[in-house]
Amino acid sequence: MSMFRERVHDNFVLSISETFMKTVYHSADSRGHVNHGWLNTYHTFSFANYYDRERVHFGTLRVLNDDTIQGGIGFGKHPHDNMEIISIPLAGELKHGDNMGNSGIIRKGEIQVMSAGTGVVHSEANPNKSEETVLLQIWIFPKKLNVKPRYDQISIAHLQKTNDFNQILSPDPNDEGVWIHQDAWFHLAQFDKGIKRKYELKKQGNGVYVFVIEGSVKIGAQQLNKRDGLGIWDTHDFELESLENSEILLMEIPMELPDYMAK
Repeated sequence: MSMFRERVHDNFVLSISETFMKTVYHSADSRGHVNHGWLNTYHTFSFANYYDRERVHFGTLRVLNDDTIQGGIGFGKHPHDNMEIISIPLAGELKHGDNMGNSGIIRKGEIQVMSAGTGVVHSEANPNKSEETVLLQIWIFPKKLNVKPRYDQISIAHLQKTNDFNQILSPDPNDEGVWIHQDAWFHLAQFDKGIKRKYELKKQGNGVYVFVIEGSVKIGAQQLNKRDGLGIWDTHDFELESLENSEILLMEIPMELPDYMAK
């Protein structure tokens, strides 16, 4: 019998996929937290001076930072290499500049991606003195090392349909959203209260990290509230139920680390 076949008995349906599904729950208040004054930041995974050996990464998802930047200030020029870096503004604006000649402002309803590759230097700041900037910054281990650095920024507003999983990132430059050097797919969802949808993974061996931006949802027996996260693996699908009007980010990523990390 297939692992994923459903067994039906007296109106009871048991999903074998969900039976074997593995999860790890991270509550919002369990995250690392540092308030620098100009920057109030929460780390789902180990970052900077926050270290938890049980929370270094989830598969190839290395960083999930929830940053609030005060007006008129930000991160000065600093380097990165060999990382896929994704920024998703939730409120306010973020001004970007880098040594590749890219500059501009990214806002809510847009997504920014930078393949650091052989090395980039960039800066990020809140250009509005009277308004906070809130953003998610996400780092993914790339599929291979030392790619040519690249930058992209697009609007994703036209991709957003209510009560659906809306793709905003993939490995394919010709697909919807931005693309990165990894077999990863990101979906952003705005669900009304009571909506149930099944998410089907794109690739065998991948897992999904579900992060609740706003609202409250349920996956299996686990309820997730604002800024909670749930890692899911060893399944090919799962059902998400919105317990109230909610915004959710789903990050599907390979669970196995790249070969170069084993050397």
